[in-house]
Amino acid sequence: MGWEAWLTVAVVVGVLGVLTFTRLAADMVFLGGVTILLLTGVLDARAAFGGLANQGLITVAVLYVVVSGLQETGGIHWIVQRVLGRPRSLGHAQLKLMSPVAVLSAFMNNTPVVAMLIPAVNEWAQKFGLSNSKLMIPLSYAAILGGTCTVIGTSTNLVVNGLLVDRTDHGLRMFDLAWVGLPVAVVGIAFIMLTTRWLLPDRQPPMQRLTDPREYSVEMLVDPEGPLVGKSIESAGLRHLSGMFLAEIDRNGDILPAVAPQEKLQGGDRLVFVGVVESVVELQKIRGLTPATDQVFKLEGHRSERIMIEAVVSGSCPVVGQTIRDGRFRSRYDAVVIAVARNGVRLGGKIGDIVIQPGDTLLLEAKQAFVDQQRNSRDFFLVSQIRDSSPPRHERAPVALAMLGVMVVTAGIGVLSMLEAALLAAAGMLLTGCCTVENARRNIDWSVLLVIAAAFGLGAAMEQTGVALVVAHSVIQAAGDAPLVNLVAIYLLTAAFTAVITNNAAALLMFPIAMALSSDLGVSIMPFAVAIMLAASASFATPIGYQTNLMVYGPGGYHFSDFMRIGLPLNLVTALVAVLVIPLVWGF
Repeated sequence: MGWEAWLTVAVVVGVLGVLTFTRLAADMVFLGGVTILLLTGVLDARAAFGGLANQGLITVAVLYVVVSGLQETGGIHWIVQRVLGRPRSLGHAQLKLMSPVAVLSAFMNNTPVVAMLIPAVNEWAQKFGLSNSKLMIPLSYAAILGGTCTVIGTSTNLVVNGLLVDRTDHGLRMFDLAWVGLPVAVVGIAFIMLTTRWLLPDRQPPMQRLTDPREYSVEMLVDPEGPLVGKSIESAGLRHLSGMFLAEIDRNGDILPAVAPQEKLQGGDRLVFVGVVESVVELQKIRGLTPATDQVFKLEGHRSERIMIEAVVSGSCPVVGQTIRDGRFRSRYDAVVIAVARNGVRLGGKIGDIVIQPGDTLLLEAKQAFVDQQRNSRDFFLVSQIRDSSPPRHERAPVALAMLGVMVVTAGIGVLSMLEAALLAAAGMLLTGCCTVENARRNIDWSVLLVIAAAFGLGAAMEQTGVALVVAHSVIQAAGDAPLVNLVAIYLLTAAFTAVITNNAAALLMFPIAMALSSDLGVSIMPFAVAIMLAASASFATPIGYQTNLMVYGPGGYHFSDFMRIGLPLNLVTALVAVLVIPLVWGF
């Protein structure tokens, strides 16, 4: 190997080492590695940043727009209610999450499944007090395991199957992979559930770590025409709200304190909730509940165009000493007070009857213009926008879910490519008003996209300098003439390459080696091709090995080493199952 190859090895090892032993941002570390290879001439600009034009990366970016439409319409909440439901324990939660994810991933690309469910799982975890770090890696791993069960489960399976058809005129049918993929998926999911306690970190969401959060009393009305009428508190999902509890129900003037879980909701019920601001935001997104104050419906424009804001009243505010109603707060500021906290203590009673005092923290519903106009105003000490607080457009939820269904069906049956289906769904979300252009841009996670693009650059360097080929030949030569030993070597080597370069690149690199090897041994290429499919797809040991791992890296609050702790043993377990089952199904 020349100096370019040795420099590439040093950069790759350095990137992995920095990510493992430090908490530096993954996108900056990857871009730093690619920059070194670019400045030293190992890569040209096209190879270094060619990943930015990769179809997979563009698909991930477009899917963020689709997810934005689901969020803005409340479609995510519908998915949580209907698909995930209420878990009895952490293990039950993981099973309820991983089972449908694995099934979905068998029939559609893993990336949209994970992109769609990340915000849903985040909301689910907050609602039931679960740790994101116990759910996000299982989400990604379940999608990967499900994708090994069919030929269309991952793009890697399709790529390798295409190579098989080109070289041998014989490929795999839709469910041929299930003979080995299904046992691998079942054993993999069981392993995750059994080892979660020891191998996954337990990092609580930020809201659960607050020691003295501001609490608000918020009144909501049950919409007489909404879906909550006739449901119990339990089945409506109002009993286990994270950071919030239902204090009482005002039903036609009768107060029902200490509400039982079996209490049935009636249209017009006035529900009094007490909780922290993040939970108030989630409460506003539940379909069938509307703010008890009718002032929100007197503001101009649709509610989905507004946000929630916390504002601390100053001594010079003109409404100080007056009630919210007498001070004509809505007319003066084009904003509605949802709740008030004073000295960290919640204030109850009718919102309009509260007398404003200096230092009060107001929870407001208003347009973005309020933040821009009042940020430097003398009326308020502090004005802070609450993230992701726009009330959803529930009436658009069926449209958003229909767009999602069109994407899944057209991509699943092969009418459109995954990118084309995602573009169609994203365009539909924007054109039908399911999401705005501003929110679509805001919801794109650029750090994830940069890591994926830079990973392509590192993979290109390993291929162009010959590092990957030298390592592959060295390992295969050490395996001898035994077909089973060579099958194990092919599997482990493919898995190793997938951990540091992309899964498709690893598969494309290993297939010609496996083809030559099977010819020399005088055996069928099929078991080796299947091993490459599974090893390239079943990548658990690093966040860069598979796109879905990268996607959950941030939302789960993980460190690079978290993937190695659970991913390495899972890789070994799934490899053992695969190399035992493959010869039984396809022989040599």
